[in-house]
Amino acid sequence: MTRKGILTGGTWCVDRNLLVDNWPAENGRADILEADQAGGGSGCNLAIDIHKLDPALPVATIALVGDDEDGRFLMQLADDNGVGRSRMQTTGEAKTDYTIAFASLPTGRRTHISYFGTSNLLTPDHFDFTGLTHRIFHLGLPGVHEIMDAPWQDDANGWVTTLKKARGAGMITNLELASIAGERNATLVRPCLPHLDLLVVNDAEIGGIAGIETIHDGKTDPEACVAAARKALRLGTPELVAVHFPEGAVVVGRDGDVTRRPSVRVPPDEVAGANGAGDAFAAGFLYGFHEGWDVERIVALAHAAAAASLRQISTTGAIESWSDCLALADRWGWREPFERSPS
Repeated sequence: MTRKGILTGGTWCVDRNLLVDNWPAENGRADILEADQAGGGSGCNLAIDIHKLDPALPVATIALVGDDEDGRFLMQLADDNGVGRSRMQTTGEAKTDYTIAFASLPTGRRTHISYFGTSNLLTPDHFDFTGLTHRIFHLGLPGVHEIMDAPWQDDANGWVTTLKKARGAGMITNLELASIAGERNATLVRPCLPHLDLLVVNDAEIGGIAGIETIHDGKTDPEACVAAARKALRLGTPELVAVHFPEGAVVVGRDGDVTRRPSVRVPPDEVAGANGAGDAFAAGFLYGFHEGWDVERIVALAHAAAAASLRQISTTGAIESWSDCLALADRWGWREPFERSPS
């Protein structure tokens, strides 16, 4: 069978995005400068990003939303963005997930306050891969799905079961993580590593999985990220582990090769918010991998897609075609390379 395309699975939620003039202390206040409603969550963001990077590539999703206004909004969003949703199911037993996503104008940093309804009802049984011919399966998010996070039959959790099913169906697997405590990520993700072909995460997430401190005094240590990625490789079966952070990314291969690539030098006045930048990085990475590019070019597109996404407060609104993202990155320029620290 010739496989083509990317299938996402897991979180679909409604993002109510707010750009504020500052992030206030408790009992303080801030002014809303911009507001919009969009889709959010790993299943939604990556699927839409992939379609925008290349509308010709098949993309579809497996998800669970509520039989409510927010659920219908997400289904329409999938339709409007070329995402196949024949296996997006609805339920009347819970409301659709939603997140109030704040972006602070002075810093570009994001703060999420979320409600999880349908996510807590998702199970491995919702994932039916019969007849699907996509090449890559992107799954998320451990830590915010009550049933999936718990043991399932003989497996450590439902994520393991689902990844095993996807691999059994012939798909390449990738897992996206949530912003939760490092120890919790380690508990949930380590059992998944033997069932992954790719792992694309940020500096804090890989540190949590590996039990290695990757951020010191607020600054990422790239070589600690390399060490943590190597540990993740030893604990599982990924071909590549990619770790991204504001200054750049490192990719470690099972063959021992390490690629270090700086990020795009985004003009400060172009930054509206970082919400969705991690999903955009993952989308660029998976697209390049799907197309058989070399690792250096894959990471360049991942950075370029993340940079493009910063221009709007929504998660996917600013993504363009893969060639336009790369052209934008080249116009803005790249940060200085970071070299391997002396031993």
